[in-house]
Amino acid sequence: MDLRVFFQKVKEVESAIPEDPTVVVSEETPDGGRAGARTEVSRALAARLLVEGRARLATAEETAGYKAAQDAFRQKAAEQALAGKVMISVVPQPVKEPKKPAKD
Repeated sequence: MDLRVFFQKVKEVESAIPEDPTVVVSEETPDGGRAGARTEVSRALAARLLVEGRARLATAEETAGYKAAQDAFRQKAAEQALAGKVMISVVPQPVKEPKKPAKD
């Protein structure tokens, strides 16, 4: 394939992608690529993957499911990070002054 034609197709596809970043779903490829993996990528990378036939744009349902899973993952990570912190409270106590010896 001519490189000019390839990059022209990439530009055309990139201009047709509605949002940036966008979610793509991988396709099975002869070099071992697995189908069904969802990934959020930039518009430019999504266009290149589409032209190469390595991925397709995710449907609205797939995108919503992906974003919900990512939000749940972030929430769980934040909770684990908070649980790993040790919280210490310093409570000041009044200082007792030593007793002075009695004068004879």
